[in-house]
Amino acid sequence: MNAPGDAPGKAGAAGGHRQTIEAACAILRAGGNAFDAVVAAGFVAVMAEPALASLGGGGFLLARTAQGRAALFDFFVNTPGHGLPTGRLEPHFLPVTVRFPASEQAFNVGLGSVAVPGALRGYLHIHRRLGRLPLSAVLAPAIRLARDGVAINAKQAYLLDLLTPILTLTAAGRALFQPAGRFLQEGDVYRNPELAAFLETLLQDGERAFYEGELAQRLSRDMRDGGGLLTIADLAVYRVIEREPLPAEYRGYRLLTNPPPSFGGSLLALSLRLLEARSVAELGFGSPAHLALLTAVMQETDRRRAEGYLSPTDLGQPGLTESLARVRATSSGTTHISVCDSEGNAASMTVSNGEGSGYFAPGTGIMLNNMMGEDDLHPEGFHVSPPGMRVASMMAPSLLLNGDRVWLALGSGGSKRIRTALLQVISNTVDFAMHPPAAVEAPRLHWDGERLQVEPGFDAAALAALAERWPLNHWPVQDVYFGGVHVAAPDSEGAGDSRRGGAAALIEVKGPVNDARS
Repeated sequence: MNAPGDAPGKAGAAGGHRQTIEAACAILRAGGNAFDAVVAAGFVAVMAEPALASLGGGGFLLARTAQGRAALFDFFVNTPGHGLPTGRLEPHFLPVTVRFPASEQAFNVGLGSVAVPGALRGYLHIHRRLGRLPLSAVLAPAIRLARDGVAINAKQAYLLDLLTPILTLTAAGRALFQPAGRFLQEGDVYRNPELAAFLETLLQDGERAFYEGELAQRLSRDMRDGGGLLTIADLAVYRVIEREPLPAEYRGYRLLTNPPPSFGGSLLALSLRLLEARSVAELGFGSPAHLALLTAVMQETDRRRAEGYLSPTDLGQPGLTESLARVRATSSGTTHISVCDSEGNAASMTVSNGEGSGYFAPGTGIMLNNMMGEDDLHPEGFHVSPPGMRVASMMAPSLLLNGDRVWLALGSGGSKRIRTALLQVISNTVDFAMHPPAAVEAPRLHWDGERLQVEPGFDAAALAALAERWPLNHWPVQDVYFGGVHVAAPDSEGAGDSRRGGAAALIEVKGPVNDARS
């Protein structure tokens, strides 16, 4: 490993919490690269954003080194059930409804909703492949916060309140989130001493205990006894997959995003291709024509997905021409961390625990995911795929390039709203020349298949025109429902989405010699 040099440079980071970004910046100042920083921030997010991040979930990292090498690290979840008789592969769900201020969404939790987690193995794999600092330095911020605690801010209090029925489903969850019989509120301190102790074990044994050792055996026993499908064989065979990023062009810029088998990146690429049907800049942001075009693109993307098409390549030229014609005719949550270091390395990482299953791995303070219970991840039905399949995802961590240089690192949480949130932020920056803070904070809309969900901030006359063609649901506030896009830029101000309590920082650091591992 090379030692830091003396040449100063700028580095940027953005994510869902001030503590998450402070950890990334501390690692960068200590001589770490973007990949050290994003992994450290990922571990800290488990404490700072407990409603959104967990080592029991999964995610994706889109990495591009200063030498121009790009790779997508897929550490999302696998379908469980290795070694179980076919008759046992039935879902055992507990339905829970999450109520947003102006909408609601049903989720399935319980042991039957748990998929094979990949986050822990993914973080450590990325650090081994691309990191520079010792693991002890990368884990130190998360261990300190897990032991000493994090004050719950207003946005995290809101998110935790949404998930109260899940977080308090078991005694382990109640001990963490309902200490002394009262659910954590804004200003309270969230501590997780079992997580601190577990993280310290990673310094000697890595992830072995979680995926192969005694802990894995306890997980498997609990699943067997409680109707879950996760087995010790599932954990033992889980691996991180490195893929080629999916490229897409948009008005002269090049987007690198999450490739198949996940569909979030492909659907984002299709949406951008359809948005090129018109010159958006000349329409004016928030005009009736602009909002109608966005709605038409969202509707057409949904239509093509329902037909089984996920990208411009899938459609072929005849199908794409037909979709573009329809758009022209109509046109009159999960958390994310982005880091760009001073050397030219860029990291865009989206991670999710779903809403969480309510089940905590014994003695670790880690709640496992509920990915097998999310209907949007299983359009053909629950538990249709055989064990060991990588579950597809809506997550689309992305890098936007101007020429051969990373211009923006961005991604979002938000379930079904990820692609529409990213579509609007990318268009805001490219078409309307908005700086990242303005592009991220601008009001959004989302077509949910039945009606147009609309944040406040759009012109009343434009909304009246939309209402003549589509049913509208007006939200009283900007909300986590519409995603959480966190943007980092190499040399300029980034943005943390206020919808999810986001934070961003641009710092000056001493620039190390480029040495990100290939």
